Amino acid sequence: MIIGLGSDLIDIRRIEKTLERHGERFIERVFTPVERAAAERRVTKAATYAKRFAAKEACAKALGTGFRAGVFWRDLGVVNLPGGRPTIELTGGAAARLLAITPAGFAARIDLTLTDDYPLASAVVIISAIPRPDTVA
Repeated sequence: MIIGLGSDLIDIRRIEKTLERHGERFIERVFTPVERAAAERRVTKAATYAKRFAAKEACAKALGTGFRAGVFWRDLGVVNLPGGRPTIELTGGAAARLLAITPAGFAARIDLTLTDDYPLASAVVIISAIPRPDTVA
């Protein structure tokens, strides 16, 4: 069952301007070390950061809080699973919120899709509750 849905669209040029203006301060405040490493390997750093920024916004919407109620930017980190599929790893207040919205006997799964076509980047997040194997009769 779907317990959260969020989407976000961002202009990559906005991230380019923010990177020019605030650089390392912005990156340190918003992105996890894993996200930073992924962006630094790319030629199109701004597009990579923009997609991850959009993913964080979409996930905060899916959690139903936005960036309040203890949910902070770095509590949401885009990671790739071993097969390459992107997802979001939650820590801190975001993880607590996910736990609070996940029904008893279920585990949460976060599906994420990212795309960019300059000058836009987009992300969609679906949070689903999946029955735990140990609770299925």
